[in-house]
Amino acid sequence: MSKKVVIVGGVAGGASTAARLRRLDEKAEIIIMERGPYISFANCGLPYHIGGTIPKRDSLILQMPEDMKLRFNVEVRIFNEVTKINRERKTVSVLNKKTEKLYEESYDKLVLSPGSTPFTPPIPGIKANNHFILWTIPDMDKIISYIKTNKPKTAAVIGGGFIGIEMVENLSELGIEVSLVEMMDQVMQPLDYDVAQFVHRQLSKHHIRLFLGNGVKDFTQTEIGQTKLTLQSGLTLTADLVILAIGIRPNSSLAVDSGLETNRRGGIVVDKHLRTSDPDIYAVGDAIEVEHLVSGEQTMIPLAGPANKQGRLCADNIAGIDSIYEASQGTSVAKIFDITAASTGLNEKQLEALGKVLNKDYKATIVHPRSHSSYYPGAYPLTLKILFDMDGKILGAQAVGSMGVDKRIDVIATAMRFKATVFDLTKLELSYAPPYSAAKDPVNMAGFNAENVLTGLCDNIQCRELEDIDITDTIVVDVRTPGETRHGIITGAINIPVDELRDNLDKLDKNKQIILYCAVGFRAYLASRILKQNGFERVKNLAGGYTSYETWTRKYFDRHFVDEPIEYEPCDAIPDGVPQGKV
Repeated sequence: MSKKVVIVGGVAGGASTAARLRRLDEKAEIIIMERGPYISFANCGLPYHIGGTIPKRDSLILQMPEDMKLRFNVEVRIFNEVTKINRERKTVSVLNKKTEKLYEESYDKLVLSPGSTPFTPPIPGIKANNHFILWTIPDMDKIISYIKTNKPKTAAVIGGGFIGIEMVENLSELGIEVSLVEMMDQVMQPLDYDVAQFVHRQLSKHHIRLFLGNGVKDFTQTEIGQTKLTLQSGLTLTADLVILAIGIRPNSSLAVDSGLETNRRGGIVVDKHLRTSDPDIYAVGDAIEVEHLVSGEQTMIPLAGPANKQGRLCADNIAGIDSIYEASQGTSVAKIFDITAASTGLNEKQLEALGKVLNKDYKATIVHPRSHSSYYPGAYPLTLKILFDMDGKILGAQAVGSMGVDKRIDVIATAMRFKATVFDLTKLELSYAPPYSAAKDPVNMAGFNAENVLTGLCDNIQCRELEDIDITDTIVVDVRTPGETRHGIITGAINIPVDELRDNLDKLDKNKQIILYCAVGFRAYLASRILKQNGFERVKNLAGGYTSYETWTRKYFDRHFVDEPIEYEPCDAIPDGVPQGKV
């Protein structure tokens, strides 16, 4: 006997469930209920149509109802909103938004793919004619129409997540002066601050005004139709156009109202077969709770990739194929003007929220190799950070740069999925030719660095840890050449080039902690090996070297989390002692 399957919501989860189910069961009756006009569209591409990178609007529409009917024999009912689940009768109540008539539709199996919706906090004045969200094609159309009609010169984007960052870039590409306001002290929360600073630098380079650690207190409208934003710090700015990209929340009201189990954030609780607490109701996509691959904790990861996979596996289980959704790891990537930022797994903030302590439960390393062989033209710097536990298990990775970022994060994400360690990264045989990589790929280099840390060949110290060191018990040594130090040096450091270190060991006190740094970390590693084999026991390398330090301490925005500005001083020779000052 064929099943009747009703799917609530299309896009990634619902549409993929329907298509896969039809491939498995030609006889099943499949109905998609979609409250909006589109069942499958490229929501990730919306900002790029606004900016003109994707010129054709129709390119964003992936499937039309008639196409689904013709190819998959799936009935699609757009502008039909499911308002209630009647679990006892196994029906759903549906509002036809065109006729305003309410009707019931029965099901054998029900799939919830309601997605998520933008979060709009109760900030005074947040709703105005020149304030917009971007989540659907109609949202996009409204923004484009407003820009064409009103020709705004200034815009404020509220929220530094993926949508916010993408809108910043695309509005800027249209010649609009853009301000980005973010309540946290950084954009792109999947990144740690030291990596996010490279994104801040890129935004600043493209003349984006950044207001970080500074949420909106209220909005008011001016007499000439602009919006005045008053920030929590008291700063004010005006904008002709406001984009609200503050965050999202799951559309789980149907599940909640019908008594299905949900978590404290409203996420629908499902088992590994994507069944809810009702065995005849499944759920997929942004609205469900999933297990995190690394931590094993239950979490919410609203990404298109997992939603598509969940739809496929959900269809398998409805069709009688025992398929398990194992976990999500949150692999993501974003374009920021000329650079790319990507991450996978957990970051340090998340590890600390789980009670993990740096240098006790986990280690961090950061490297700055080139995207490909440096002697081949067009080799750009690439920053790659890896987090790993004391046994070498990879906990997460982040990268930012102009080329090759997605490739490296994808390799590490794959390694994590198959439970590889940082030791395994050293063994990976990755494709090499000068235009594409180096004989030692950046992934290998990160693995070598992590291996050295775990085997005791070197010990890293992170930039943020410098704030807590005892300067009276520490000597900071810059092992670059004197010429390099003219561009900046950590206050309080002495300069002993690595090639002169063996002849100047008497300048250093073996009883003190020695922190070494160079441009990116390699020469400091060589220096640490020299010192450790000459009786110096308390030796640490500054992870990422001066490249990380200079970026980490730089003020790229209107409010910086460090009260005192970083000081730089020239250093042309080896001083007699250690200058006093703040590191």
